[in-house]
Amino acid sequence: MKQPIETSDAPAAIGPYSQAVRTGNLVFTSGQIPLRPDGTVVEGSVADQTRQVLDNLRAVLTAAGSGLEHVVKATVFVTDIGQFSDLNEVYAQYFSAPFPARTTVEVSRLPRDVLVEIEAVALIP
Repeated sequence: MKQPIETSDAPAAIGPYSQAVRTGNLVFTSGQIPLRPDGTVVEGSVADQTRQVLDNLRAVLTAAGSGLEHVVKATVFVTDIGQFSDLNEVYAQYFSAPFPARTTVEVSRLPRDVLVEIEAVALIP
């Protein structure tokens, strides 16, 4: 059985999807982009935007009964792979060893013309 997860501590879905879905002891988040909970875009560098994305992921995971420390897999979409080290610097402030498995993909464009989007799969302890 799947249970949708919603929290006002992260931006509402901007389409026909849930912020996350819990099934058994797993939670699958939708991709989070750098929107504040009120829906406004965080302007600035990929580092600024990555902070907001990870804050959003933390809020969604918390609402599901999990947290960033329980993430087993993350997928990162970035519009400029040349900014990979800036993204990594912020990412390392939110995760610790053992780090989750991760895939990073450069894409031509993201919703709202943001620079980064991250989705995650986490355990629910």
